Amino acid sequence: MSIVPGTEGYAEYAEALANDWRKISFRDHHQPVLHLIPTTPSRILDVGAGMGRDAAALAAMGHSVVAVEPVDELRAAAINFYPASSVVWLDDSLPELCLVRESANTFNVVMVTAVWMHLDEVERRRGMNTISALLDEGGVVIMSLRHGPFPRGRRMFDVSAADTIRLAEGHHLHPLLNVCSGSAQQANRNMGVTWTRLAFRK
Repeated sequence: MSIVPGTEGYAEYAEALANDWRKISFRDHHQPVLHLIPTTPSRILDVGAGMGRDAAALAAMGHSVVAVEPVDELRAAAINFYPASSVVWLDDSLPELCLVRESANTFNVVMVTAVWMHLDEVERRRGMNTISALLDEGGVVIMSLRHGPFPRGRRMFDVSAADTIRLAEGHHLHPLLNVCSGSAQQANRNMGVTWTRLAFRK
């Protein structure tokens, strides 16, 4: 079985990661960007949806949610943990999101949470083009970038907010938000990990 580049180190720790992520609520985790989530039912794509907390929360708000997760163990855990959710789960990944694009759907919001730093420079260029193509005019992309020491066994890159903004602007995505914060996870805070929240409108 081939492993999607950037997902190394997740399958074997899926259960522990899922339990850790569930300790932090959707609203607490996404407080800086909650004002960008539509209040009326919308089409939302959650890329790298992990164990499904965000996708399930968005679906519970009345949104139509497509959740993309290439790690089988995380995707299975999410489906089992949120069996009543209306989320549509896909085994897909950036930079191409082939299955999502085949569906010919576009979205009002694309969430890219804790994913972008797993892509190398070439993949980020292709990925931004993919995201822009899937976004409706007036739609919003919400991203988070991780900064600090990389966990052992993970494929990550040091990606700056400035570079991401320049790349987004080249794909008709205009900056709405650029906020830095500490990590919500104590272990990451202890290591000096910080995050940048970015949002763009097409």
